[in-house]
Amino acid sequence: MHVKIKSSELYKQIYDLVLAKIDRKEWKEHEKLPSVRRMAEELKVNRLTVLRAYQLLKEHKKIYAKEKSGYFVKSEDPSFSLNESQLLEIADYPYSHLLSSSIHQVAVDYQFSQAIIDPNLLPNSYLSEYVKKVFTLYPKVLGTYSTVQGDEELRTALSDYFYKTHHFFAPIDELLITSGAQQAIDLVAKVLLRANDTVLVERPTYSSAIDIFRQYGARIIGIEIGQGGYDLNQLEHILKKDKPRFFYTNPTFNNPTGCTISALQRKQLVELAEKYQCVIVEDDPFRDIYFDKAPPFPIYSYDTDGYVIYIRSFSKYVSPGLRVAAVACRHPLMSHLITSKSLADNGTALINQKMFLHYFFSERMQIHLEKLRTALFLRKEVMRNELTATSWKWTDPSGGLNLWVELPEQISVEKLLDACLEQSISFVPGYICDPDQALRSWIRLSFSYANEIQLQTGMKKLMTVVETINSDSAYRQ
Repeated sequence: MHVKIKSSELYKQIYDLVLAKIDRKEWKEHEKLPSVRRMAEELKVNRLTVLRAYQLLKEHKKIYAKEKSGYFVKSEDPSFSLNESQLLEIADYPYSHLLSSSIHQVAVDYQFSQAIIDPNLLPNSYLSEYVKKVFTLYPKVLGTYSTVQGDEELRTALSDYFYKTHHFFAPIDELLITSGAQQAIDLVAKVLLRANDTVLVERPTYSSAIDIFRQYGARIIGIEIGQGGYDLNQLEHILKKDKPRFFYTNPTFNNPTGCTISALQRKQLVELAEKYQCVIVEDDPFRDIYFDKAPPFPIYSYDTDGYVIYIRSFSKYVSPGLRVAAVACRHPLMSHLITSKSLADNGTALINQKMFLHYFFSERMQIHLEKLRTALFLRKEVMRNELTATSWKWTDPSGGLNLWVELPEQISVEKLLDACLEQSISFVPGYICDPDQALRSWIRLSFSYANEIQLQTGMKKLMTVVETINSDSAYRQ
């Protein structure tokens, strides 16, 4: 295949191209299609465009997907369509994750899609010093497995840290070290969920969490989160009527909105959880990234009866490569999580835990966090200042890594994303953060990866693209 496609509707042309080959039997039933990467290279388009075409073909039941295997031509046999679709429904879940991953993988000059910190803001040379220190202190570390629950020295340090800074006491037997927060969310879902269980999430929320819950067959209900928190009457109605297995919440600098739930509502959430026997899964990856005052203590600090699972990630701003997170919860739930962790990887790499232990708890790292907060605040202000020239709406968070922006209703976010990628700009479309996929006028802009010059230039280019689209009726909703 040596075809070069040119158009603002590239994915539709790819859709037609693939469909024609299927109709001509060039690709037969159950035959694997070219991978997204290969198709993009052959057609000289970005992978996101191919992914959109494949997703449309899947929605129209022309192809199906197998997790970690790719896309295949679907049978025209009605009996296959019924039975196979049922078998593939669970394996075919991760649309949001695939789209998000594809956006992140596109090489662009103005990276506003990834909520990760510019490596230039991290003390990389300082970390390298601690690599040497760890090998000196633990010469056999590479030849030693960690326990499944995590290094005892690290759990002891975290227990003390949580007591002093988070206002709760978690003994070391109630702490589990995981390979990042996403693994922790997956372990919790694996332990708690059964097919058709209901899960309550914020709307919008972390897109990968949505996909994880769908993987386990959950029915997902969203509750809106805003600057004032939740509508507690609505929340209680959902708890009473739908009896969710758990409520997944990111109450501190929520991803993507940046909203933070008040201390009062955190206490009220625990009371509701106890009343309706609903577990709260509290995901807390941005706690140290605040721009004014420290956020309220975690929901977990108000829990006395074991209804809250607390997930504390450090990967975003300490060292993404180490992939270290901690889970705090009571027994017997902790015992089930440890068992699930043993089946997942039998324990997070010991060397990563030791490096994190000495790196994070050093005085120098704590001083660096103050500088990092200042640098990220300045970058946020650059992006915010550029937005003031528009009529768009956005939240101004007091921490975190993102701005949540509402565009004019007539703008098609899907078409805007395609146009922006052509101009080497990336962002996250808001609907992938919505369990209902209905937030079609919102986008998430991350200010943490691009430097200040890139932020200024990229935002001006983004606004120019929006103006162009707004004046062209072909690009509107």
